[in-house]
Amino acid sequence: MPFHFDRRPSLVAYLTCGDPDLRTTREVALAAIEAGAEVIELGVPFSDPVADGPVIQRASERALKNGVSLEQVLKLAQDIRRESEVGLIVFSYLNPVVRMGLQKFVDEAANAGVDGALITDLPSTDQRLKRIAETSTGFIYAISRTGITGARKDLTDDAQQLVKRLRKFTDLPIAVGFGISSAEHFKAVGKFADAAVVGSAIVQTIEQNPGKEAQAVAEWIKQVIGHRSSAVSP
Repeated sequence: MPFHFDRRPSLVAYLTCGDPDLRTTREVALAAIEAGAEVIELGVPFSDPVADGPVIQRASERALKNGVSLEQVLKLAQDIRRESEVGLIVFSYLNPVVRMGLQKFVDEAANAGVDGALITDLPSTDQRLKRIAETSTGFIYAISRTGITGARKDLTDDAQQLVKRLRKFTDLPIAVGFGISSAEHFKAVGKFADAAVVGSAIVQTIEQNPGKEAQAVAEWIKQVIGHRSSAVSP
């Protein structure tokens, strides 16, 4: 189904599936949706998460100890889809997808109601970028800076410049991620992009609130988006 970024900026919430367990991930996802998240990114835990900082690395380690697999993440996506119509993205490194088989992954993701996949470690050749631009129907995920994921005190100017470059080639909504961790970041992104992707800050909230993860994440999201404009984004 198509994405609907009805507010600007919209919030895309990343979760490491299986941290601390799959039941809690489901509860947190539904709480995040209720609190105002427009898209949920379901992160597949991986043993060598080269693009992730220490917070998500620890979450992946905990999930892997629980034996969480890509198949289980897709089952979780199906469960969430029964409860909500928000956008659902599977966030994975390439290796788990290859192990499952590309066609099987595509088929099972579609059957689960997943709207798209973000594969973080594919090389961005010009040919691949051109094909992505031609076939994408959802949104463009713009990485706000080079390096690994993780909360930062300040956003770099790189994010705004990248969005300006992308606007020359696409009319699709653009979501900015990597390093967004506060209401101030969220508001700043809304000045030049359609959505903000929050990962490490949410995963850290889960880590720091054992037994009340869903409530804590919902409160964090409400605090961050509380001053967002009620107007529909242009």
